[in-house]
Amino acid sequence: MVDLESLFKLSYGMYIISSRKTDKFNGCIVNTAFQFTPEPPMLAVSVYRKCLTHEYITDSKVFTISILAQDTPMPFIGTFGFKSGRDINKFDEVNYKLGQTGVPIILDNTAAFIEAEVMQHIDVETHTLFIAKIIACEILDADSEPMTYAYYRDIKRGKTPKSAATYIKVEPKQKVTKGAKIMAKYKCLVCGYIYDQAAGDPENDIDPGTAFEDLPDDWVCPECGADKSEFEKVEED
Repeated sequence: MVDLESLFKLSYGMYIISSRKTDKFNGCIVNTAFQFTPEPPMLAVSVYRKCLTHEYITDSKVFTISILAQDTPMPFIGTFGFKSGRDINKFDEVNYKLGQTGVPIILDNTAAFIEAEVMQHIDVETHTLFIAKIIACEILDADSEPMTYAYYRDIKRGKTPKSAATYIKVEPKQKVTKGAKIMAKYKCLVCGYIYDQAAGDPENDIDPGTAFEDLPDDWVCPECGADKSEFEKVEED
C-alpha cells in the first residue's frame, strides 16, 4: 500500500530561493531545503526544472535562501509561489540587499538567510537537487519563528502548487453538474485563480452552484490560500 498523504508527516519549511542571471533577479517558494554536512557546511534544495529560478541557478551557480517567518502574509507567499517571474518582476516592491554573490537576499518576512554556491546537481524527473556550499548565513529576526510547511498548510490553509516537490494530486470529491446555470466568476488577485460559482469547489466540499457570498468565512483560494477579501468579480464581456 502506498498512502501518499503519509508524506505530509515529513518535516519541511517555507523558503524563497533567489538567484540571478546577469543583471536579472528571480525567486520562488520551495519547501525542500536541508543541511546534510557540518564541515564544510553543505545543503541541498529541490527546484522545479521548468521554473525560471531554476534557469537562473543553472546559469549563475549561486542562490540565496530566505527562511520565511511564521507570520508571513499569504499575498507575499502568493507573489513568489504562484506567479511567474516571466510575467512580473517579483522584486519590484520587496525590500532586499545583495549578497556576496550578487544575488538578492529578501529582508521582508525573513527570519534568517543562507547564501550558497552550487557544487553539483542531480536531475530527478521533474526537479533538480542542487547541492551547494554555504558561503554566508545570518539571523535577521531572532524573535521570528520559521514557518513550517505544516503550519502553512494546516493553519494558514495554504495550497501546494503543482511545481512543488511535495505536490500530491487530489481527485475531486464531486464532479461538476452538467448544464449548470451560468453564474458570475471571481478572480483571486494573488494568484489569478478563478472561482466559478457554477462549478463550485468540489475538492473542498463546495457544491456546484454555490454563490461567492455564500462561501464559508474560512474558505480560501484553492490555489494559493488567499482569503475571500483577495477576490474580485470578473466583469462579463
